Amino acid sequence: MKQSLFVTLLLVVSLGVGFGIWLQLPEYLQKGGPLVAILIALSIMLITFIVERWITLRKAKGTGSVQAFFHYVVEALQKGDLNAALAACDKQRGSCANVLRSGIERYQQLEGNSTPDKRLAETQRAIEEANALEVPLLERNLIAMSTIASIATMVGLLGTTIGMIRAFHATAGTGGVINATSLAQGISEALVNTAGGLFDAIIGIVAYNFFVNKVDSFNYTIDEASYEVLQLLKEKEAGK
Repeated sequence: MKQSLFVTLLLVVSLGVGFGIWLQLPEYLQKGGPLVAILIALSIMLITFIVERWITLRKAKGTGSVQAFFHYVVEALQKGDLNAALAACDKQRGSCANVLRSGIERYQQLEGNSTPDKRLAETQRAIEEANALEVPLLERNLIAMSTIASIATMVGLLGTTIGMIRAFHATAGTGGVINATSLAQGISEALVNTAGGLFDAIIGIVAYNFFVNKVDSFNYTIDEASYEVLQLLKEKEAGK
């Protein structure tokens, strides 16, 4: 499923579920108005993106320890056993393994059929191409989380403003008489929307920063492993 279609369907479903939940809420929460339903929908979208990112990054980590996998690949390359290194990448199946596999496989295909400089250049290009495919998968939906956090803050602020307008309108009764019911309803609407907006914003910002740090860690590991593999292959060429 294309990413744009997924987000569109998620938005539609979240709005439908959000309004359904809003209609079942206690009366004091329903007084927050339809904007509460929108905040609920944003919460559903946010939770969906968090679950999706968590599953994707766990899959990107692969099976077993990345450090142990890389140590085995280094040993295999030092021994000149490219097949063992490729087998380790196939077994690990993480993002780092996918990138390294592309480089090692390209090097193996060109071994004996080209000059050392060309083999190393093609290997580096294969690693860069594989990395360019892996990084967007790791970073997908992170911008959506940040956007939801910002939108939720604005929606909550809008609800707060509308609620305060109603509250002040209640104090403008003729003859100095204040409509206590309207005043309480306006204040309630303002506070409910404020709480909902802050809840979504806090969860969104925390999740965004958490996953950004995870992705940065992945990228650093991939870059470090790629550099080490290229250096080992250069040493292998120099020793021929």
